[in-house]
Amino acid sequence: MPAMRFDLFNELSVPSAGDRSERAVFEDTLAQWVLAESLGFSTGWLVEHHFMPEYSHSTAPELFLAAASQRTQRLRLGHAIVPLPYHHPIRVAERLATLDVLSGGRVEFGFGRGFSPQEYQAFGREMRDSRSYAEESLAVIRQAFADGRVNFRGQHFDFADLAVLPRPLQQPHPPIWTAAVSPDSFELAARQGIGVLVGPFKPWFMVREDIRCYREAWQRQHGGAADDPRLNPRVAMTIGIHCHDDQRTARRQARDGLVWFYRQLLGQTRGVLERLYEGYEYYRRFGAFHGLMGKALTLGTLETLGMTVVGNPDHCIERLSALKAAGVDHVMLAFGAGVLPQTQTVDAMHLFAERVMPAFTD
Repeated sequence: MPAMRFDLFNELSVPSAGDRSERAVFEDTLAQWVLAESLGFSTGWLVEHHFMPEYSHSTAPELFLAAASQRTQRLRLGHAIVPLPYHHPIRVAERLATLDVLSGGRVEFGFGRGFSPQEYQAFGREMRDSRSYAEESLAVIRQAFADGRVNFRGQHFDFADLAVLPRPLQQPHPPIWTAAVSPDSFELAARQGIGVLVGPFKPWFMVREDIRCYREAWQRQHGGAADDPRLNPRVAMTIGIHCHDDQRTARRQARDGLVWFYRQLLGQTRGVLERLYEGYEYYRRFGAFHGLMGKALTLGTLETLGMTVVGNPDHCIERLSALKAAGVDHVMLAFGAGVLPQTQTVDAMHLFAERVMPAFTD
């Protein structure tokens, strides 16, 4: 089994109760990514969300990623995710290729459908059309990457011999990932031959089964391992983390920040849980679960459900080893959920790189 890769994951959260301004959060996060490169982390991932005060101010991630591309040399740059129904696919292809050129071929392309009714309304899309928009957009983007010209006719888009520029440096294309929540999404990713990005929407025991099914479906569809890692199954999982030499100190430092972050996250899904939106039926299964979590959320609950890892290096190694054994290739680490003080986050990153990462170097 290949070595597990450790990445950073950021939402650009700006809690009203915190002591950092929006600008400071942006600057601190860029500094963390520069540090991550020097410590041996693999990729920095950034989300795209809109109209979510405090929880996520990452509304123009491609600009942040472009800034990071000029401050780093090796760190890969992950866009996770591009909500394709909100965007024109030609513009997505152009922006990703531009970023790939600026970064020297370091882009990771993650896409999804999004889950916010407010975003769909604001950007003039119907949630019932989310799957067809995402599928057509992905087909257009892949064609642009592969050929540099697009000829496409579908339900939503009609293009005739468009020359799409620039071309990405990575060939045949940057690595492609999709957000996966429902079992159907994992199966679809396997059929399409792309990696899965697993968010913290449901307990680990359910995610573990999804990963098993994804890898089995990949084997049936594509066979054994390929030389190009982009042509192999890939699983990246987001998890909130804090690491400190002392177990009790780690929990004391992380408790309020991580609970705040996950309560905000679960609150963002409330809109899609309150009504039955076509194409999002699977989310309804988590209505009672998310309601209970919102009322009685604790750090202990989050750890029991496998949504966080908080403790000393030995504890972190033990918990992350279980993820690796289940087939997680990349761990997208939200250090301090992005809301702990910068000094604590930087210390945790140093300790993690020195004491935890070497345990996973095969």
